[in-house]
Amino acid sequence: MKYFLIVLGFLSSFFIHAQEDPVKWETSVEKISETEYNLIFKADIEEGWHLYSSKELDEDVLGPFPTYFEFENAGNDFELIGRITENEPITEFDKIFEAELSFFDKQAVFTQRIKVLNKELNIIKALVEGQACDDEKCILVGDDFTFSLDGSAIVEEQVEIDEKSVALANQLKLNIKNPELIKSESDIAKSENGIWGIIALGFLGGLLALLTPCVFPMIPLTVSFFTKQSDDRSKGIRNAILYGFFIVLIYFLLSLPFHFLDSLDPDILNNISTNVWLNIFFFAIFVFFAFSFFGYYELTLPASWGAKMDKASDVGGVIGVFFMALTLAIVSFSCTGPILGGLLGSTTLSEGDVATNLSAGMTGFGLALALPFALFALFPNLLNSLPKSGGWLNTVKVILGFLELALAFKFLSNADLVAHWGLLKREIFIGIWILIFLLLILYTFGKLRFPHDGPKKKLSFSRISFGILVIAFTVYLISGLAKFTSLKMLSGFPPPEFYSIFEQKNDCPLGINCFKDFEEGLAYAKANDKPIMIDFTGWACVNCRKMEENVWSSPDVYRLLNEEYVLISLYVDDRKELEENKKFDFLSGNGKVKRIETIGKKWGTFQYLNFNTASQPFYVLMSPELELLNNPEQYTDTETYKNWLESGLNNFNK
Repeated sequence: MKYFLIVLGFLSSFFIHAQEDPVKWETSVEKISETEYNLIFKADIEEGWHLYSSKELDEDVLGPFPTYFEFENAGNDFELIGRITENEPITEFDKIFEAELSFFDKQAVFTQRIKVLNKELNIIKALVEGQACDDEKCILVGDDFTFSLDGSAIVEEQVEIDEKSVALANQLKLNIKNPELIKSESDIAKSENGIWGIIALGFLGGLLALLTPCVFPMIPLTVSFFTKQSDDRSKGIRNAILYGFFIVLIYFLLSLPFHFLDSLDPDILNNISTNVWLNIFFFAIFVFFAFSFFGYYELTLPASWGAKMDKASDVGGVIGVFFMALTLAIVSFSCTGPILGGLLGSTTLSEGDVATNLSAGMTGFGLALALPFALFALFPNLLNSLPKSGGWLNTVKVILGFLELALAFKFLSNADLVAHWGLLKREIFIGIWILIFLLLILYTFGKLRFPHDGPKKKLSFSRISFGILVIAFTVYLISGLAKFTSLKMLSGFPPPEFYSIFEQKNDCPLGINCFKDFEEGLAYAKANDKPIMIDFTGWACVNCRKMEENVWSSPDVYRLLNEEYVLISLYVDDRKELEENKKFDFLSGNGKVKRIETIGKKWGTFQYLNFNTASQPFYVLMSPELELLNNPEQYTDTETYKNWLESGLNNFNK
């Protein structure tokens, strides 16, 4: 239980919505002699939180992260004298970690003495990382710091920005009259609720992975090993549960690199997920995955990896169980890899932060994989109820292959939309899906066969039932192609209705008159004395299409948008280049310069700069005088959205 709580606390830090850092840092320099100085870090800690000591824990103690300090160029321009010192911490026995732990409440002071070796040295840079906890959760804290040894003002490296760039960058910043409305508690709650949907999606993917030939036969073998090879049954159950826990942990750890990417630039993951060539790469990979599921080739990691992990599992104890879990992850990759690829692709299409979504999805995936091992270890008699391995496992793989193939075209559609190629219009996309599901119907009823299919047998009731469902879905697609239905069930997957091979009124959602430049829309709103709705959207944004096709299409909502508001749709993933005289360099708050050369980069920067978010869909109501009419809104239901629009209109009229 101790190990579970420790890692659970670590995982939870990645699912906490952005909040104020509970630890505020100040730095100072104390001169001791001509060559020696004290570098001082002072941490002010919020009430109810505590920061852990910098002292390393004993090797046999599994506890929180100590506060860690790293100094740039230490040993070259200067040397560290001794280890870092700190004021007297509070030391108490922690029941969860089962150890004596030292921590600070309210304030902590850390001091590192240095000796200067380079007489020209005046600036020293340091990194601080640590863990702060309250009664419910733990989060990672820290920052980069710069010390000036002579006490002079620290001058950051100057970045040359030309006057044109400064002027164009200044135009992006709005003088919003009441910015306190930008942060909304309801928005935060919705983002957190959305995480559970992503976890459920990952869990579903894990359940599908269980029904594949690479994983399913491993369940009885592994559970039997733990329950029969251990000294007693209770120990076997503990090892099986620990084995399941390590499976969850391994899949979660695979998502961690995306969090570091996200910290480099707020919209870097949005740029990656909507990148034309990356979407084409995803398309090719998913087609490759699909044909591996069809049985034309095997997708495996190097055999040496599995052999090394299997050998490491012989160590025994907790470490041995961990390597057994890692071995399962490696040897089952031929079946789990394509599903994980689908999960990665799905999270890039979902609302909210991509890295957090991916962590949630991977955790749900690992949980579904781990659940049978713990469940059957607790109730071994249930193993007798498991169906025997056989040809049905290969059938599941082939069906998943068809689903992978259908999803592949979503990524090709993303690239087509973002780049404005006009190759995969809505009717063509739906036609391709109809063809894929017609082939799936033929396979389900035994008219189409693949390399690993067994001998023909009488169709089972479950297979016939599944075939009927696929037929119904295919008929639904055909009705959408024929314009008998609007395919609301699939909102977000096919291209928008205005992206059609037939001539449309305009290229705005539902034919509403819209602007795709903020300044043009603002000028029109001023001239007509109308409120504005800024629609931060994306060509490849699934939830944006769902809102447009399911919520905006409601008669009341459509009337409000079409008659009462000036709609300004800003596509943050539009890869169309700006005119040469409108390209510029933007100096962000972290001191980095990014080149704004596409429409999408301009509006993505505009959104983050003024509204402190990079997610879509994101809706803002304001007057022509830039006064917010209410809190911004995100992905929601029709009734909430209608009330939000009416509230904004009432506030404008007042």
